[in-house]
Amino acid sequence: MIALLSSLDLTLPLTNPVIIFALVLFIILFAPIAFTKIKVPHIIGLIIAGVIVGPYGVHLLNRDASIVLFGTVGLLYIMFLAGLEIDLAEFKKNWKKILVFGLITFSVPFSLGALAAYYFLGFSIVPSLLLGGMLSTHTLVAYPIASKYGVTSNRAVAMAIGGTMVTDTLALLLLAAVKGMTKGPVGSGMWIQLGLSSIVFVAIVFFVFPFIVRWFFKRFDDSVSQYIFVLGMVFLASFLAELAGLEAIIGAFFSGLVLNRFIPHSSALLNRINFVGNAIFIPFFLIGAGMLVNATVLFKSWETLRVVGIIIGVAVFAKFFAAWVTEKIFKFSYWEGRLLHGLSSSHAAATLAIVTVGYNIIVGETTTGEPIRLITEDVLNATVLLILVSCGLASFVTEKASKTLAIMQEEEDPGRAAAETPEKILVSVAHLDITTDLVDFGVMLKRKKSDVPLYALHIIDEDSEEKNAAARSKKILDKAVAHAEAAENKILPLVRHDMSISNGIVFTIKEQQISDIVIGLHKGADEKIFFGDVTENIVRKIYETIYIYKPAQPFNTLKRMIVAMPPNAETEPGFTHWVHKLGDVAKEAGMKISFYGHESTLSAAEIVSQRHKDIVPIAYNKFELWDDFLIFSRELAPNDLFIIVSSRKGYNSYIEQLNRLPYYLAKYFTKHSYIILYPEQLDTSINMADIQQADGKLIETISEQFGAINQAGKRLRKRIWK
Repeated sequence: MIALLSSLDLTLPLTNPVIIFALVLFIILFAPIAFTKIKVPHIIGLIIAGVIVGPYGVHLLNRDASIVLFGTVGLLYIMFLAGLEIDLAEFKKNWKKILVFGLITFSVPFSLGALAAYYFLGFSIVPSLLLGGMLSTHTLVAYPIASKYGVTSNRAVAMAIGGTMVTDTLALLLLAAVKGMTKGPVGSGMWIQLGLSSIVFVAIVFFVFPFIVRWFFKRFDDSVSQYIFVLGMVFLASFLAELAGLEAIIGAFFSGLVLNRFIPHSSALLNRINFVGNAIFIPFFLIGAGMLVNATVLFKSWETLRVVGIIIGVAVFAKFFAAWVTEKIFKFSYWEGRLLHGLSSSHAAATLAIVTVGYNIIVGETTTGEPIRLITEDVLNATVLLILVSCGLASFVTEKASKTLAIMQEEEDPGRAAAETPEKILVSVAHLDITTDLVDFGVMLKRKKSDVPLYALHIIDEDSEEKNAAARSKKILDKAVAHAEAAENKILPLVRHDMSISNGIVFTIKEQQISDIVIGLHKGADEKIFFGDVTENIVRKIYETIYIYKPAQPFNTLKRMIVAMPPNAETEPGFTHWVHKLGDVAKEAGMKISFYGHESTLSAAEIVSQRHKDIVPIAYNKFELWDDFLIFSRELAPNDLFIIVSSRKGYNSYIEQLNRLPYYLAKYFTKHSYIILYPEQLDTSINMADIQQADGKLIETISEQFGAINQAGKRLRKRIWK
């Protein structure tokens, strides 16, 4: 045993890769736990842990190539997640505000930093400009805190992320100019080359990458392959950014924006991406940043202390002032302003990149032959300490603001939830090959903060002669459960033995009080036998909302939702419910919506959509020629989802042309994904005495529809009399 121990190299700093990796993992595990106990954000815990074990602490570890490698991956991961989780609709809606904030949070620190360096530190013009550019940057180190509290959809987060790109891009362009100035006069050729290369980079990422991503997701559904592919695209974009003369973090962020709509926020893939990043790569980056900090420089000399104090003081004040000015200009709430300040006040990656480049630029030699650097060692050490101080401040401010805003959101949501009806979603799974598609759609229908699980139902036909029916049922339900749990969604598997599959589904729906039913179109659907006896019996006997789904490609590869509505669809009790549901699905999948229908129906849909919390891009198109239904075969693009709102016979929105749907869909729309939607309707078998005891949600829905119809009528009259 002693001989074995003596053979191990345990000298400090550690060099054994097994021990190094084990130590880092235990730091990642215990540092957040320990610092959370004393109310310190876990990000600070990891940075301080890096200080302790690093070269300027007890020196357990060197900041060697492995730490730099994993740290670089972690930095790019942070920027990638920022682009991936950003609310694109909110981003597009506030792009002007984002640009304003980006210019403010760049110009204020840049101006104050350059002036302080020139007048108080005695720097010449070039290093003063570089120091100002360095202080203008910020890194989204505290973004995981906002993500943890679920406030990433807040407009302050969108502005902070967009502002990061604006200010870092300007600062890095300044760095390129300074590097050029140190080599000689800056000519127009350098700027033309940088501009052209940047345009090519943006064109490749935003116009070529989507085709590659959609092609891959359509053909490969293996979870490991998809994760590796996503990570590969992130680093390819980062490399292309460096080729264009930009920073890799810009490429990582842009790749997140591109992949945003291909990776739904409720998907298993996003869950895996978050898990790996937050468990390994991002903590490595934070520990590596801490290992750069040399606290002893504070006691080196009064001059060093003065440099440190000025740089940290200017940086902290300038970022706070920029956030405060933006808060007042756009009339943000107090806590939105604090969240904006917290996210935009941490200095790390870009700051470190700029100061390192400046430190490595040699502008001359002393009489003793020592190099004269553009950025002095005092500024380098002060910058590293600035990283620790700013990351600590940003984490505390972001933690407090995110927590407060999350509580405020929770207080708002119960009011909305009380106005909405309780929902239970059942996914009927009968075939193994489309089980995951049906579960994905069911997850998107589910209200995000609802604790009610999905129900996955499989009926075992007692009349069937299939010998392995029970084993097949278990296999299908196990696949549904595993797929849902991979995305941290609860799903309750149900098995029912019945002499009739349709009756088994119907009675389960009634017993569990299901509100929304997802059914897959059976495999043998053609123009003669389209729905099949099972689905037809369910439609006849069940009056809740039914979605009959035929997937032709993965849901996350779809771009637009085309919704065909029959006349008088707005008069059905379930109109508001399904319009809201389609809005939720479109929001989650990053799709646009195009409604087609009668003018009064479109007006009612517009009114309901505007009351929806999350507005998605919506187009309203007049369509009344249901005899010419095949016009949709020309309107539909390959990546569109076609939704046909149907009706049961005998109700307001039922038209005879709906009888031809099976023929049209089976013959002309075989290559498209589509959903036949039966809205919630009143059961005509209920008498007036029973209605008083019926679920109040239906009466409230009908009342809401009368209000919508009334408003639609007013709009229509105005248009007629114009």
